[in-house]
Amino acid sequence: MGRYLPLLLLICLWQLLCSLGFFPSYVLPSPIEIINAFQALLTIGMPPGHLLYNHVLYSLYRVGLGFSLACVLGIPLGLLMGWFPQFYRLFSPIIELVRPIPPLAWIPIAIVWLGIGIRSAVFIIFLGAFFPVLLNTASGVLSINPILVDAAKTLNATQKDIFFKVLVPGSLPSIFVGMRIGMGVAWMTLVAAEFTGVKEGYGLGFMIMTARDIQRPDEILAGMCIIGMIGFTIDWLLRRWESSIKPWE
Repeated sequence: MGRYLPLLLLICLWQLLCSLGFFPSYVLPSPIEIINAFQALLTIGMPPGHLLYNHVLYSLYRVGLGFSLACVLGIPLGLLMGWFPQFYRLFSPIIELVRPIPPLAWIPIAIVWLGIGIRSAVFIIFLGAFFPVLLNTASGVLSINPILVDAAKTLNATQKDIFFKVLVPGSLPSIFVGMRIGMGVAWMTLVAAEFTGVKEGYGLGFMIMTARDIQRPDEILAGMCIIGMIGFTIDWLLRRWESSIKPWE
């Protein structure tokens, strides 16, 4: 409970300052106003009729697709880059060239390539999650003690055995770190990804932008809090999954 005390004190101070008129509601709504906005999103929706649970489901679907694609491509490529120097030399220049480009900068070309809809949104989310997963996986392989590999070779282990029984388990801590960072970045890019357009009319990013268009800062902040809470929950689930495996202990 003590770890959440500073947060509770901050919320109480926020509410007090808003009640005293230091912050107008059109600039910074109070926590109570944000809670009321959350209830309105549940019962009325933004835009009206588009209820919150549908926005959450569509956003989870988009983030899930983009993050899954990042893991499916990033983890095997990271393992290969860490284990085979020729792979690292081949892909490293390309990765270091593309990695600094922020996902937001890809939005115009994503629309040109993939059109407006789920494909361009998933592409932006994938770009945000891919590089943390890839680079942490490669770093995990490179950090494995060479003595472990040499010991496996003395026991007549094949390259396949070394790869799957030494390198993969040994790199799992770094893989999980990359997945957690990648998932965090995926949620950070969600709103930007839904800038590309959502034909279905649902998504937390779409909901926030609609609230912005009609000047509802309370619902904007409510949507931001929902994104934060979902991201926190997913990160907690990944940490629990990691602690349930832990072959390195």
